[in-house]
Amino acid sequence: MCAILSDVRIVKSVHPLDWLAAGLLVCGALLVATGLLPARNAGDAMTRIGPLLVFLATAIVMAELTGKAQVFDAAASWVARAGKGSYALLFGLCVLFASVTTITLNLDTTAVLLTPVMLALATRVGIAAVPLAMTTVWLSNTASLLLPVSNLTNLLAADRVALSPARMAATMWLPQLVSILVTMACLWGFYWRRGRRGSESYTAPEPLRPADPVLFRVCALACAAFLVAILVADVPLWSASSAAAFVVVVAFAFRRRADLRLSLIPWRLMMLVPGMFLVVETVNAHGLHDLLTAAIGSDGGLVGMLRSAGVGAGLSNILNNLPVYLAGEAAVPVANKHQLLALLIGTNVGPLVTPWASLATLLWFERCRAHGTVIPLRRFVGTGFVLATTGTLAATVQLALV
Repeated sequence: MCAILSDVRIVKSVHPLDWLAAGLLVCGALLVATGLLPARNAGDAMTRIGPLLVFLATAIVMAELTGKAQVFDAAASWVARAGKGSYALLFGLCVLFASVTTITLNLDTTAVLLTPVMLALATRVGIAAVPLAMTTVWLSNTASLLLPVSNLTNLLAADRVALSPARMAATMWLPQLVSILVTMACLWGFYWRRGRRGSESYTAPEPLRPADPVLFRVCALACAAFLVAILVADVPLWSASSAAAFVVVVAFAFRRRADLRLSLIPWRLMMLVPGMFLVVETVNAHGLHDLLTAAIGSDGGLVGMLRSAGVGAGLSNILNNLPVYLAGEAAVPVANKHQLLALLIGTNVGPLVTPWASLATLLWFERCRAHGTVIPLRRFVGTGFVLATTGTLAATVQLALV
């Protein structure tokens, strides 16, 4: 009887996203086993996402242990002191921090490294965590339009339309600016205004003194090296995150071995990502391309751009923005470069409604769950729909003007 009750408690404690991840993985395996997805297509998909899975696993382990070393608490303390007790100033600093991180690095790095900073900030200052968390997840998506490095989809688009970083920035600066401004308006209205945050001002904390200065310095240097390797040395994400995670794990092995455990590995994502790609590959092999071609059309003007952005945003929230962009890219006529960039806007700014719409959002949910921050899903979906709709529409119109 006790064993049965224990099993029931375990089942109830499983998060709905865990059931989704397991279901997608099982579904993907069945699609391959039954032949609905050819083995060659499945092998190609797994080859493409192999480096991505390595990055996800190692980056999350690095972020989790770096948080335990109080590196994020120290960064949060600095931001809180710079805000000088003013919520308006703190809001501006957080928006600037998240936007610059996303633009110059990439949205996944923002989700992995900046989310713990924001959550630690809430803990250090004693303010609500949800407004800070929402700032990170929304801007990790909506601030990822400007440079090729900001998003993997940008790299694919820049190659297709032959845009250098400078030319892409010259083309996308106005859509990017408008996207960030719309995000700021939604953040303040839905999460940051006086009625939502719960207080008029806050008290800035004292500078943090880490419990283990050696572990703190090693983890801080590992994170800094990770960022430099991506930004300056153009090292692949998986390689940089693996090296940084190795250094952090070794440091903990010597200083605090008890903190090293298997639960650090993001098992949910390790199931969700392969399953998601296998399912999308199957759908693509059985008519998704024809459907996208008909939905997107061949109009290179404003109407065609709006259709392209709308299809990208809508399907990203149903499937995931990366496979949707890859499938949509093949459906956009080669000559319609601005229509392709509109698809990019839809797949970057639009994936804000469902938790699986972008990998950055999945990474963000993992960080919030590890911190113990509960994100109300109904409110997340509702407010995300408003921002996805208005942000995608406004950025696409500005692209047409450019």
